Amino acid sequence: GAKKVTNKATLWYVPLSLKNVNKVLEVPPIQYARKEQEDEGRKRYEEQKLDRLETKQRNGDMIFPVINPEPHTVGYSQSSLIHLVGPSDCTLLGFVHGGERALPRATAALVIPRAEARFESDSRSPPAYPAPRRFAGSVVTVSGRMTFTSNKSMEIEVFVDADPFVDEPRERYRAVSAFFTYVSLSKEGKPLPVPQLLTETEGEKRRFEEGKGRYLQTKAKRQAQMQQAAQP
Repeated sequence: GAKKVTNKATLWYVPLSLKNVNKVLEVPPIQYARKEQEDEGRKRYEEQKLDRLETKQRNGDMIFPVINPEPHTVGYSQSSLIHLVGPSDCTLLGFVHGGERALPRATAALVIPRAEARFESDSRSPPAYPAPRRFAGSVVTVSGRMTFTSNKSMEIEVFVDADPFVDEPRERYRAVSAFFTYVSLSKEGKPLPVPQLLTETEGEKRRFEEGKGRYLQTKAKRQAQMQQAAQP
């Protein structure tokens, strides 16, 4: 019956105008109880800003289907999910229910069935929203592919593209892009080895090395946080 912390995260929100969802509104300043709180928050903001910038630079990438891919290759891992967004999927303002919660679910549906193990979400990069718009009346395509695998985890890159056909210009746009990390677990919840990702093209090899850099950076950051939390 004891209560314990199982997860801790910082969530970021951006205020958008209701009349023009492409316009970002200013956030009123807040009063901090301690100067350290402001400094720590600003440090986290700058870190996630750099992560988001890296994701934005990849928004021109596309995921194309591969015919008869070999097991454990990038082509074998990738897939797409297409959904017509209707009124029941949205709020009164026309935005999709659930926000970012839909991305992990879609990612799992796309890639996890091919991973040959049980995986649980471990972390994600800050999603990039290059074109904030309402999704109602759009066909949304969620595409995912593995980019990197460590001994017991894998990184998945996800793109969300929207094709509006109601009350908007009918031009496809990149709505969201992000990276997710999943950890392989046994039925008892213990980490399991992950089949290593086979890279074939220069682009796949480059993305693998970039994913390795993100993995090592996240690992070092997590270790530093654990050491800081262990200090009296």
